[in-house]
Order: sequence, then C-alpha cells, then structure tokens
Amino acid sequence: MTVFRVWAPTPERVELVLSPADVSAAVARPSGDGVATVSDPAFPRLPMTRGDGGWWSLDAPDAGPGTDYAFMLDGEGPYPDPRSPWQPHGVHGPSRSVDHAAFAWSDAGWTAPPLEHAVIYELHIGTFSEAGTFEGAIDHLDHLVRLGVTHVELMPVVEFPGSRGWGYDGVDLFAPHHAYGGPDALKRLVDACHARGLAVLIDVVWNHLGPDGNYLGRFGPYFSDRYRTPWGAAINFDEAGSDEVRAFVIDNARLWLTDYHADGLRIDAVHAIFDQSATNILEAVATSVHVLGRRLGRPMVAIAESDLNDPRLVRDVARGGYELDAQWNDDFRHALHVALTGEADGYHVQYEGIADVARALRHVFVFDGRYSAFRGRRHGRPAGDLPATRFVGFLQNHDQVGNRALGERIGHLVPPEAVRAAAALVLLGPFVPLVFAGEEWGASTPFQYFTDHEDEALAASVRDGRRREFAELHRDGIEVPDPQDPATFERSRLNWEEPMRTSYARTLAWYRELIAFRASHPARSDEIRPDVTVDPPRRWISMTRSGLRVVANLGPEGRTVPLGSDSQWRVALRSQDGVGLNDDQLRLPGWSAAVLEGPA
Repeated sequence: MTVFRVWAPTPERVELVLSPADVSAAVARPSGDGVATVSDPAFPRLPMTRGDGGWWSLDAPDAGPGTDYAFMLDGEGPYPDPRSPWQPHGVHGPSRSVDHAAFAWSDAGWTAPPLEHAVIYELHIGTFSEAGTFEGAIDHLDHLVRLGVTHVELMPVVEFPGSRGWGYDGVDLFAPHHAYGGPDALKRLVDACHARGLAVLIDVVWNHLGPDGNYLGRFGPYFSDRYRTPWGAAINFDEAGSDEVRAFVIDNARLWLTDYHADGLRIDAVHAIFDQSATNILEAVATSVHVLGRRLGRPMVAIAESDLNDPRLVRDVARGGYELDAQWNDDFRHALHVALTGEADGYHVQYEGIADVARALRHVFVFDGRYSAFRGRRHGRPAGDLPATRFVGFLQNHDQVGNRALGERIGHLVPPEAVRAAAALVLLGPFVPLVFAGEEWGASTPFQYFTDHEDEALAASVRDGRRREFAELHRDGIEVPDPQDPATFERSRLNWEEPMRTSYARTLAWYRELIAFRASHPARSDEIRPDVTVDPPRRWISMTRSGLRVVANLGPEGRTVPLGSDSQWRVALRSQDGVGLNDDQLRLPGWSAAVLEGPA
C-alpha cells in the first residue's frame, strides 16, 4: 500500500498526478510562466481527501517506489512534493518516490569520532572531482584518509536549479541533487566514507529557499511576511501555521541522519533564521538530533554558522542556550587573514591583524561586546567558560574564497610559506579545525561563484548584481567572472594532478604532519584556553597548551623569539628549513612556524 500525503492548508482542492514514465520528462519542461502544463489523458488527476491540520492524503496501491508524481492545487500545477525525496528532472519536474529501506548499507556498528577530536574537510561535490558527482567523490576519499581528516562536510546537496551551483539556493530540501547522482549515489558516498573511518556532515539551509522552482508558498504558510533575509523571504518559524513548518525542518534534519546515515549537520547562516518562539527552532533541532543519536546509539551533531558572536548558540539549554554542538568562528579567520594579507576592505577593516589573532585564541571572539567599526556599534558577547572545542576555526572556507570577486584562495594572495605558517595555528589551535578542499596542497584553482539558472531574467539579475557589488569594492575595473558561464564552474574544479607534483608536495606533507601530530597529542582534548604571547610589530605569535607550543612568524623577515629562561622545549615540526632552537631562543625565518614539545 502506498499512501501519498501532503500538507497544503492553502488550496481548497488538491489532486495527485501520477506521471507515466514515458511522459515524466514533459512535466519538467515549464511553460512561460514557470508552471508546467499537463493534459488529463496523459496525467490522470486523482482527488485527495483533506484531513486534520491541512493534511491531504490518498491511497494509491499500484504506485510503488520509483513512481513519478506531483500535485495539482486548485487546478494549477503540477507542483513537486514539498518533501520530494528525488527530483530526477530538476526543480520543475515531478517528484519520484523512493524506498529508503531498500538500500544495502554496510556500516553497521559505525560510530563517528567525537567532535572535539575532529578535523573537518569541507568540499563541494560538483568541483571536488572530474565527474562532479557523489560517485566521483568516492574516488578521492583515500586521499582524505591519508591527509588524516575525520569528518567530511558536504556543501548543500539538495535539489537546486540547473546542474551546477553552490547549492545555497536549493528548493527541494529532502531530495539529493539529480546532477550529483540522486539518493542512492549519496548513500553510496556516505557508506564509502564510513568504510574508511570518515564521518559525514551535511550542510543544510533553513533560512531561505532559492527563487527558481520554489513552490512551497503555494501549499501553505512556509514563509514569513515579518522578516526578510538578504537572499529572499525568511522561513516561517513563529507565525500562524508555523507548527508544521517547524516539523518540516526537524523532519528534514532527521532524514539526513537516518535515511542517509549522516553523522551531523552544518546549519547555514543561523543569524538569518528568525524565531521569537519560547523554544527557538535551533534548540528544537539540536534536541531532536541529540535524542535521535541516543536512540540510534551513535553520536550526532549540529554545527551552526553564525556571525552573531553569541555563545548562547552552544550553551546548554539549562543555562539558557540552544545546545548546538559547535559554531563557526569567523573572527579567528578574519583576523588571521588580515595578519597575512594586510587587506582592509569590507569587514576586514575592523581587524588588527596578529593582535586580534591572539585575542581570538585567548577569548574565542575578537568582538565580544567591543565596538565594531564595520557595524558602527558594539557586537557580540564573551564566550565565557565555554571550551574552545565548541567552535570551528579555519583559514578559509567556501564563503571566504568564493565571495571574493575572482574566487582567490589564500594561496593566491600570499606565499605558500605564509599559508603553512598560518596552518599550524589552525590545525594545532584550540578550535576544531576545518580545511577547505584543495587548501591542503595549495590548489592553484580558484573557487568562484557559479550558477546555472534556467530563468533568463534571474540569471541576468544574479550576473548584474554581482558586478555591481564588486564595482563598489574594486575601483580598478576588475572583470568579475560571469556566474552563468560554464567556464566559471570549470575553473573552480580541483586539479587532482597537482597533489602529485613536487611544487605542491611541501604544503601537502606539512598539512599531513600537523594533522597527525594533533591526533597523537593530548592537547587536542584540552579544554583550557591557550597561553598566548604576541609581538605585533615583529609579527610573531606563540601559543602554548598542554605541553604543546606553536610559534609562528607571520611576516617576511626572520625573527628570534624568546622562549623563557627555564625552557625545556624541543622542536617537533618545522614548516621550513632555517628554524633553529638555541637555549631559550627560537630562530624563525620569514613566514614560518615551529611546533615545540615540552613539559605539560
């Protein structure tokens, strides 16, 4: 028996459309107004029965797994299922039913490493391999094992317009993207990760939906008129009808953790999730994730991206928090970027380089109630006694690379020696470290902003908007790549011949050494903030925690760093030749770092 159900309190009449396989693709071709048209003979309409709470249902015994279907609302449509498990023909096409229980998993007994011991690797499926698919990513998992990372974080994989894009304009939140390979291919990737000891985090976007193929508003009050995000209408978490919208999001979280065996979620831009309910949706999601993890007997985590510098996101519920497991720490990255590059554009203008790197290492947030020149007001609050492992630190990520005009990685802006010096602070620092795909060998390829909108007006708007944005920042007439040009996407694809070349070997070896050292050193479990010494004029910084000391010279001139008269340190790792230890002094060439071991 197959029962189709859909929450649609807005329309007065809902009909199920079962699409014969030979005409399913026709539904995917929208008419001029963006709505596909069908004829009754080809697509029989089956009236559904309205039940309590705006839920409609229909028993269709002959429609088993693999059936293509859609919904007519008051005679308009057909529209994909808001909870569509698969969109094989794209955002405008019919949904396809999936039997999740049919997949043969091989990861029984799998348990992810604890987050406080994690090294996260963020990747984009479309650019990670030549194939640009879930299956293609499997070919490079052994590289990640040799690198030593523990968690693979997938940028959004849900259905979005076209075949290429970042995924943050997804519209079918339960359906893995068809161009990546669909549901079973994603399961094979997760299964392959677990077979190699790699946990999987899924990046989810619950602050907005993309505009193209977004039909949720026709079904019910999924969106809010009270709030707006920079990317469009906000999702309705606290107004009339929000109970089912909240259930929609919580069920979406559970889907990735149960049907796809993921180990956790990275929640995009929670500062654009608006909810004045007594129980915030983020708390509700975190609670659901943790309860599910206990029930299934394996740890599951929820990590927030936020620019609020608000420790309540990760504080326990008993202490007034939402009890998410961790949040990204942009302040650490921004300060480190300014220390390396000297850039002072946009939000970078408010950071003081290496002095603020030290502040972030000591206190987590640079702006913890301090005045922000960029915002023109005070920002953030102190992290207090929270362990640093409740925060994710990084040198770069998809946003900080891709939201530059040309998508330059940090290695395009400073020498590779500078990247290696900074990597020591990230990978052996107090935060949970994150590496952006290709960073570990200093990839030459950029990561640019690319889209594949089929709607010409939307494509033009995105193209023109991006050019206007960077025209204000760059007065030198820089030519911003066209997001719609396939070449922009192709330029962003990683070149897997590079890690085998001598010119990239030093950086890759250094990342492997740092990650292996972190895995073997007791400091990785240290919840005490590090002791930090910094000399801003001479651009060196020293970070000490539990018998581990990282000293980095973030400038081009060689420096001598005092270690203390009772020093018992020895050099365990050095980022380049020329590092020397002489009694109580450490000699560092320009752009270098040394890892020292000593008394705990």
